[in-house]
Amino acid sequence: MGEVEETPPFTDIVNGALEFAIPVAHKMGARAVEVRRGFAATTVPVAGNGNHFGVMYAGVLFTVAEILGGAIAVATFDNSAFYPLVKDLRIFFRKPAKTDVRAAATLSEAEIARITEEAAERGKSDFALRAVVTDANGVMVAETEGLYQLRAHGE
Repeated sequence: MGEVEETPPFTDIVNGALEFAIPVAHKMGARAVEVRRGFAATTVPVAGNGNHFGVMYAGVLFTVAEILGGAIAVATFDNSAFYPLVKDLRIFFRKPAKTDVRAAATLSEAEIARITEEAAERGKSDFALRAVVTDANGVMVAETEGLYQLRAHGE
């Protein structure tokens, strides 16, 4: 019997991509902690990511939420045919973050089906993604509303 090569978990794939494709996010310490079809969660430490007010820098909060669109796409869509990109992202700061944070976002099965069908027909499909960023105590520190696009390679 030949050995069966296992596919790395999506979390490992996303973390590898952060290290090599988005090194600034990797240097912040942003990490995927859970990635599966229609769901992604990421974290980033407060250590090394503070600002002059003694709380987490706003750009770090933006980054930990923005990378969710790519993480979900890796686990949900055909990466050999499509890639994700961010078209727009709005962030709403709710409370200062004084601890490590976690960002999470979900795409419903109905939305996944719509995106998959539209991308197959048109070569691209826009989708909205809402994320919530919480601190270590579960307090919401930010929310984002992103517009992403799944686009065929070569488009």
